[in-house]
Amino acid sequence: MDAGDQAIVVFVTAASEPEATRLAEALVAEQLAACVNIVANIHSIYRWQGKVQQDREHLLIIKTRRAKFAALELRVRALHSYDVPEVIAVEVVDGSERYLAWIRDNTPTATQQQEGIRNE
Repeated sequence: MDAGDQAIVVFVTAASEPEATRLAEALVAEQLAACVNIVANIHSIYRWQGKVQQDREHLLIIKTRRAKFAALELRVRALHSYDVPEVIAVEVVDGSERYLAWIRDNTPTATQQQEGIRNE
C-alpha cells in the first residue's frame, strides 16, 4: 500500500456545535474525510496567550487518509473561527480491512476521481 493510502484519524476542536457541523459537512462533502464524528461538550484546559484557559468545545474525530491531510488542514484553517485551530493526525496502525477500504473509497485522490469520471 502506498504511504498516502495510510488511514489516519485527525482531531479538530470547534467552539460550537454549529461550527463543528459546518466543518464536518464540508470535509465529507469535499471528500477530504470519509466520516466525521462530533463529540459534544468536551472540557478543554489549555494555555493561550500566557494564561490557563478552560472552555467547552466540540471534538471532531475525522477519518481520512494521509494523502488528504494537507488539503484537509488548509480547509479547516480556512473555515475555522480559531486563530490556531487544533489539527493533529494519528496513524491507524490496524483496523477492519473493510472499514479501511471504505475510508480509501470515500477519500479518492485526484487521479482516482478522474478515473471514476472516465469509468462512469
